[in-house]
Amino acid sequence: MSFNTFGRVLRFTSWGESHGVSMGCILDGIPPQLSLCQEEIQRDVNRRRSGLSRFTSQRKETDQVRILSGVFEGKTTGSPVALQILNVDAKSKDYAEIAQLYRPGHADYVTQQKYGIRDWRGGGRSSARETVMRVAAGVIAKKILGEKIVVRAGVSQIGSLAVDCERWDWTHCSHDNLFCPDRKTLPRWQALLDQARKEGTSLGGRIEAQARGVPAGWGAPLYAKLDADLAAALMGINAVKGVEVGAGFAVVSRDGKQNADEMETSDSGAPNFLANNAGGILGGISTGQDLKLSLAIKPTSSIRLPLRTIGADGKGGLKGGVIETKGRHDPCVAIRAVPVVEAMIALVLADHKLLHRAQCG
Repeated sequence: MSFNTFGRVLRFTSWGESHGVSMGCILDGIPPQLSLCQEEIQRDVNRRRSGLSRFTSQRKETDQVRILSGVFEGKTTGSPVALQILNVDAKSKDYAEIAQLYRPGHADYVTQQKYGIRDWRGGGRSSARETVMRVAAGVIAKKILGEKIVVRAGVSQIGSLAVDCERWDWTHCSHDNLFCPDRKTLPRWQALLDQARKEGTSLGGRIEAQARGVPAGWGAPLYAKLDADLAAALMGINAVKGVEVGAGFAVVSRDGKQNADEMETSDSGAPNFLANNAGGILGGISTGQDLKLSLAIKPTSSIRLPLRTIGADGKGGLKGGVIETKGRHDPCVAIRAVPVVEAMIALVLADHKLLHRAQCG
C-alpha cells in the first residue's frame, strides 16, 4: 500500500492495522536537542483514547506509548524518532459474521477493488485507529513550533445542535470529554448522543480549529500553499467530508467590500488587519493573524441498524444482503477527532516552519 508518508522536511510515516499487533510511526527530519519524554506524548494520546465515557467507543485500549529511537537523555538526537502503541483490546470476532459483506460508508469495497485483498477486522489500515499515531507525532510537531504557537480545536456542532459562539470558552473545551466550548450546550449534546446510541444510529459533527502565533511568511504561492497543505492533511482524517479556511463558503454571499480584510498601520508601525475572512492565509502564505479552519465530520458509518449492501459470493461475483454492524463504535466520531485535528495542523505547520527556515533563514 502506497502513500503512508507525508511532509517535505518533517516526514511522518505510520504503520499498523486496527486489529494488528501494534500501531506505530516514524518521524524523520526532527531538529536535534528538543526536550522530549514519553509522558508528554502520553498526555495528548490520552485525550483521544476510547472507553473514557459512554459517548465514545467502548474499546478499552491503554494506548501506552513507547519511544523506540531518536531520543537520548531526554532530548531528540536528530535521528528518526520511532513510536509504538500496542493493540490490547481488539475483538476480531465482532467482524467475523460480516467478513464477506461490504459495510456501507466504509472503505471495504474500494479497498477490495484496488488491492484484491482487505483486512476485514475493523477496517484494517483504513480504520480511525491509525490516527492514534498522528496524535503522538503531533506532540513532537508542537515541540518544533515552540510555546508561542498554540494549536487548539473544539466541537462546535453535533447533529443539528450548534453552540452559541458568543459563549465560546476554550478553557471549558479543553477540560470537557466532548470538547464542548459552551456549558449550556453540553447537556443537550449528551442527551442527543444518548438517544442516538439507544436508537443504534450515529451523528455528524463540526470542529473549529485555530492556530495562534503563526508568524507572517510561512507557505508558498504555488505548490506548497499553506492552506492547501492544511486542507489536504485535514481531509486525510477519517470521516472528514469538508474543510473551510476562514470564512469558507460564506464568502459566496458577500461582495468584495464585505470580504476584504482591510489593513491599517497600528500605533507600533506594524500592519493591523481589520478582519480575518481569509483565515490567516493570503496567496498560500500566512499573514500573522490567527489561522482559522472548520471541518465537517460525517456520522459514524458503523451502526446497529440494518442496511442494504453487497458482498463477495465466494465465486468471484457479488451478492446482495443486509448488514448490521456489531462491535464498539463512537456515536459521533467528531468528538475523538479533535486531538487528531490539532495534531495534523501542528505537523503541517512544523513542516512549513522548517521549509521557511531552509529557504529564508
